[in-house]
Amino acid sequence: MQIAIIKYNAGNVQSVLYALDRLGVQAVLTDDVEEISKADKVIFPGQGEASTAMKYLKEKQLDKLIPTLEQPFFGVCLGQQLLCEHSEENDTTCLGIFPVKVKKFTPEFQADFKVPHVGWNNLTDLKTPLLKGLSDESFVYYVHSYYCELSEYTIARTNYVLDFAGLMHRDNFYAMQAHPEKSGLVGEQILKNFLSL
Repeated sequence: MQIAIIKYNAGNVQSVLYALDRLGVQAVLTDDVEEISKADKVIFPGQGEASTAMKYLKEKQLDKLIPTLEQPFFGVCLGQQLLCEHSEENDTTCLGIFPVKVKKFTPEFQADFKVPHVGWNNLTDLKTPLLKGLSDESFVYYVHSYYCELSEYTIARTNYVLDFAGLMHRDNFYAMQAHPEKSGLVGEQILKNFLSL
């Protein structure tokens, strides 16, 4: 099985490679259109800033490629946000696979809630085979200041200040705001489920 991890100069790639290695899976880190197209599965990880990431994707023609892919595709953290329509982070137009807006946890929240949202939080209302074997209230690890709004594509939700899309699914595209590679056995199960799709 050929796994491609999309390289777009957003951090956290090495920990995803390590997590896959622990599952006995080798992956290739690439921004090559042909290599990504031929992969059996694609992972789109990331930590970073939306407009800079989109600029790199456009330079490499990946903004045109990604929406055309038909194999199972998994966006993680910034990768989830970039699959949406628009991000409030530097007023960025994203890839538009999910017709969802990405919003910032606003300053008035900060008296009671710290921004960014960092640490363990639970998933509720779990749906789809990506979350097979997990119980409601499973905990995953978050680091983010922006969140994806709830929509018909939400397959798990998390509450921090408000309910937001912890995971999303549309066709062959799956996405997760938290970091599966940092989420212990729950994250490992999600990665296993993705690899078996």
